[in-house]
Amino acid sequence: MTTAPKQPSSFTSAANQAVALSFDDPLDTANATRGLVAQIDDGRVTLGDHVVLDVADHAFVTESEDAPPSVHPSLWRQARLNVNHGLFEVADGVWQVRGYDIANITFMAGTDGWLVIDPLTNAPSAAAALKLANDTLGERPVTSIIYTHSHVDHFGGVLGVTSQEAVDRGDVRIVAPEGFLEEVIGEFVIAGPIMGRRAAFQFGPLLPPGPLGHVDCGLGSTMGKARSDLIAPTELVTETGQEMVLSGIPIIFQMTPDAEAPAEMNFFFPEKRILCMAENCTHTLHNLYPIRGAQTRNALAWSKYIQEAMELWGDQSDIMIASHHWPRFGNDDVMGFLEMQRDVYRWMHDQTMRLANLGYVPTEIAAELRMPAEFTESHVQGYYGTVSHNTRSIYNRYLGWYDGNPANLDPLTPVEGGTKYVEFMGGADAVLAKARESFEAGDYRWVAQVVNHVVFADPTNTEARELQADALEQLGYQSESATWRNAYLMGAKELREGTPDWGRIPTRDMSQGMQAEHLFDILGVRLNPAEFTAGPVTINFRFSDLGEDHVLGVGKSAIHHRAGQVADDALATVTIDRATMFAAMNDSAALEGAQVEGDRDLVVALLNALTPFSTQAIIEP
Repeated sequence: MTTAPKQPSSFTSAANQAVALSFDDPLDTANATRGLVAQIDDGRVTLGDHVVLDVADHAFVTESEDAPPSVHPSLWRQARLNVNHGLFEVADGVWQVRGYDIANITFMAGTDGWLVIDPLTNAPSAAAALKLANDTLGERPVTSIIYTHSHVDHFGGVLGVTSQEAVDRGDVRIVAPEGFLEEVIGEFVIAGPIMGRRAAFQFGPLLPPGPLGHVDCGLGSTMGKARSDLIAPTELVTETGQEMVLSGIPIIFQMTPDAEAPAEMNFFFPEKRILCMAENCTHTLHNLYPIRGAQTRNALAWSKYIQEAMELWGDQSDIMIASHHWPRFGNDDVMGFLEMQRDVYRWMHDQTMRLANLGYVPTEIAAELRMPAEFTESHVQGYYGTVSHNTRSIYNRYLGWYDGNPANLDPLTPVEGGTKYVEFMGGADAVLAKARESFEAGDYRWVAQVVNHVVFADPTNTEARELQADALEQLGYQSESATWRNAYLMGAKELREGTPDWGRIPTRDMSQGMQAEHLFDILGVRLNPAEFTAGPVTINFRFSDLGEDHVLGVGKSAIHHRAGQVADDALATVTIDRATMFAAMNDSAALEGAQVEGDRDLVVALLNALTPFSTQAIIEP
């Protein structure tokens, strides 16, 4: 059942109307449209009959400079910039394709073909971008690829610009920062199922585009709906100052671990005087913790890396490009941009920890800190990250989830606590009666918080679900941050319509990029000990595509793994390749593609004891 969204309330309309845009630099519009060479004719990226992305879905943001009452004016401004799309010339021999994914893909003409930077989230978008470049500029083979960092929108479309076979032949080099594979597997495979569902709230792909629904993603207009893939890098950057020549183009690298991603790097093109800041600098305040879930980023290190980049190449940089948004042109503009980015992360870090050391808890810090004018009058607006959740993230990085109050050391679960809260407050009807009064007064944050107890105490209480949905919806309409807006509106949608039947997660085909150890890490996370009672046992695995032997031990409750060994006491020996192993972990029938010596039933029983993860989650526990 699909329900129509409601209109903004008078409080929401007044709140958004009262917003004065402190920052509306016309240079952004000029830079976001500068150098447009060509566009995909109909603005659509397709895969067969499936529409992966259609820029027309968000064309409504171009219809008026003034935001509708249901959209925060600052977010509306960002959406109007992000909706620009096409192939843009950045400099001689350098182009970006923007607007056909949440990220940018950059093409640099080398001596033997294209150097591609960040091949987007999915293969159809990357292939469409490459076709646009080749059709417009003349066809070149892709001879090298850079993954700036370990987030899926910067490598997941790699099969749209090359193939595993081309990489295996040595025709294409792929360069990434040290630790890239480990971080990819950690985020998108080990934590992939829950992160996938939470990402659906952050990015809002199920929200209908429009002033009452999806407006923007902050970092870009929207994400394409197609599978992500992975080809492992062929070379790693391990230290700042490391130099390479890719596709005939000299590059100098800067390692920036634990900034915007756990594995990330900036780099400089000395012959072109172009600085690439990856996703460490974008036209927004970024996340120190994305609400989809991820490791908390190091704000202090982030600020220092920007300073280091300025010291290394600032006086030599005439153009700055990044993994999202539009370039900066001219040395003065580049340096001013970098300075503001450097300072905002340092300000958040230092002031959060100043208050923490005075005894403030995370919610108090988030309520206390407000951006100074120097930031509110610049590009570091909260289109994506927010001061509120970033400061709480800094606290958590240093001090963890516990705020020092023993009352919060072992809290009741949401269902247990919700039940007792509702009972203490006189029952659901009494809570809802008071909550409706608060809603009519425009106190939406409190309504969402207090009615949450009723929903968890009784998820079948339709009246409570509707009231909480109404409150979340108004909070979404008032949010400057695209991610907060999407999360609020997705929450409202789920409360009204029930949990979307997303079924099993579309498998990201990352098996060819994994090492054997990664496969065992995934197996351990998915093993349900209650479903496998044969342990302790030992099984040998020989990976035919790697030429490696591994021993898997399965105890009563946990696994262990030894690389480069063969166990004499193993009850079975499995000869398999990585792709078949990955498939068999999702469906034991795929074991038919492997050779098993010894107790085959034992191996099947182990595979059948692996939990099938889904994006589905319900409000009930």
